Amino acid sequence: SITDAVSEEVKAWQARPLDAVYPIVYLDCIHVKVREGAVRVKAVYLAIGVTLAGEKEVLGMWLAQTEGAKFWLQVVTELRNRGVQDIFIACVDGLKGCPEAIEAVFPQAAVQLCIVHMVRHSLSYVSWKGRPEVAADLKRIYQSATLDEAEQRLGEFEAKWDGEYLPIAQSWRRNWARLTPFFDYPPEIRKVIYTTNAIESVNMSLRKLTKNRSSFPSDEALLKLFYLALRNISQKWTMPIRDWKAALTRFTIQFEERIPQA
Repeated sequence: SITDAVSEEVKAWQARPLDAVYPIVYLDCIHVKVREGAVRVKAVYLAIGVTLAGEKEVLGMWLAQTEGAKFWLQVVTELRNRGVQDIFIACVDGLKGCPEAIEAVFPQAAVQLCIVHMVRHSLSYVSWKGRPEVAADLKRIYQSATLDEAEQRLGEFEAKWDGEYLPIAQSWRRNWARLTPFFDYPPEIRKVIYTTNAIESVNMSLRKLTKNRSSFPSDEALLKLFYLALRNISQKWTMPIRDWKAALTRFTIQFEERIPQA
């Protein structure tokens, strides 16, 4: 009966009203095993918003067996139905169908692919010995001062590495429009935008929970435990994220007509 009380709490939490505006929303997923007769791998999707005060807030979690535009449309529509009217930047890992769903429900939102995930994906093509050099050359691309310089650096990367690792630059070219929105912002707030680090640290804490369990007995058990873990994690979020004042000043100027007037 104690855990049943938690189930009601999870439902209320997942349906609670949200703020009208979140300047940044991070979306990511963590995979876990659930026993349903046979053991299945399921994905738990998390949305973490940064409020206008610069504070992180877990907006919700969703359990799904499939990943695609239809599922993401449900998630993003749910956020809208719970009161979210605008998102300035949505930072996502390369989740299939996710950018399209965000753009359908929040047409003004800029979708930023997570650079950290992109670099990790790129390095999976490279031998251990070659990784430091390739990583350093990729860093020169995303740490460029301007978008033009980044394009130039990508050209240099292609000239140097295409013979050995052709898929890397091809992948960057293919996703270029969604990898580069952060160049519209000053250097001190780019890092806030281009990485899902905020959500990665949450995932790390959740992985500690799953490491000690080979699998969960049911979906409900999984959601209850994750909810309690997220509640504990978010209680430690007492400070605004780093460099938030600079970021908010920039957002206020850039999105003046979209910021709610106090």
